[in-house]
Amino acid sequence: MTVNDSVLNKARKIRLLVLDVDGVLTDGTLYFHADGSETKAFNSLDGHGIKMLQSSGVEVAIITGRRSPMVSQRAKALGISTVYQGREDKLVALKEVQQEKTLQWEQIAYCGDDLPDLAAIRMSGLGVTVPDAPEYMQQHSDYVCSKSGGHGAVRELCDLIMQTQGTLQDAIDHYLLGG
Repeated sequence: MTVNDSVLNKARKIRLLVLDVDGVLTDGTLYFHADGSETKAFNSLDGHGIKMLQSSGVEVAIITGRRSPMVSQRAKALGISTVYQGREDKLVALKEVQQEKTLQWEQIAYCGDDLPDLAAIRMSGLGVTVPDAPEYMQQHSDYVCSKSGGHGAVRELCDLIMQTQGTLQDAIDHYLLGG
């Protein structure tokens, strides 16, 4: 994966990664059951990448347009305490997170895949999308992951941020040494 210097420079400054859910943390498929319940599938590699990123000192938050108990469960399992559900106004929600965390915009990365995410992607210091996002989303993003949403895109992004910040090798070494 070739990453341009501008993306690398932006990734070095990130202190908070904000993620959309459907199409980013999942593949975007919504499974509805006859009883009205729904199911979402999350990628374990993405989850471990989030945990490693948090251990490196970068916070992670979720902003999603839908409400789902599965998102709450997944966030809790990953130690993500900043979760905004039912928010189609992604930029407004992102501004709330930015003010709450007292971060500069250049310290925030945002990964989304569709139009409700566009303004948040543009406002963030590092705006990211996935390869199956519409072309116009890719054109307005600083970085397009090579992996699809729900299939390792978040892990790729976590690894990229940690690599630029010099913390990825420490995480790898932890496991090499039997951590």
